[in-house]
Amino acid sequence: MKIDTNLAVELIDITDDVLSEVNKSSIRSGICVISTPHTTTAIIINENEPGLLSDMFNLLNKLVPPGAGYNHDRIDNNADSHLRAMLLGSSETLPIIDGKLVLGTWQRIFFVELDGPRQRKANITLIRQT
Repeated sequence: MKIDTNLAVELIDITDDVLSEVNKSSIRSGICVISTPHTTTAIIINENEPGLLSDMFNLLNKLVPPGAGYNHDRIDNNADSHLRAMLLGSSETLPIIDGKLVLGTWQRIFFVELDGPRQRKANITLIRQT
C-alpha cells in the first residue's frame, strides 16, 4: 500500500485499508502482518484518541530529542527518526479468526511517519493457517 505523508512526524490510521485486504481474502483462519520497509517509519497499534497521540509524540521527544549530538546526524541529520522507529518497531501481527481481523475495541493500526513528508509503503501480508 502506498502512503503519502504530509508532516515531519505523523500518525496515519490505516486500519480500514488493512480490514479491506483481509475482507477481500478468502482466509478464514490465519495471521495478518503489517510492516514497513523504511528505517524511519513504524507500525503500531493503539487507540486513536488525540490526547493519547499527542502524549506519544511528547514521550518520543523526551526519550529521543532531535539534535542531541547523535553520530548519524553527521550524515543526514535524522538520527532521532531512526532511533524512534527502532523503539516503535517496523511491524505488527494480528490474528484472523472466522475471516475477521481480531482487534480490541479501541485498537487501531497506525503507520508512523518519523522523517517526512515522503512517499512511503506499508506491506500487508496475509498467511492462511493450514
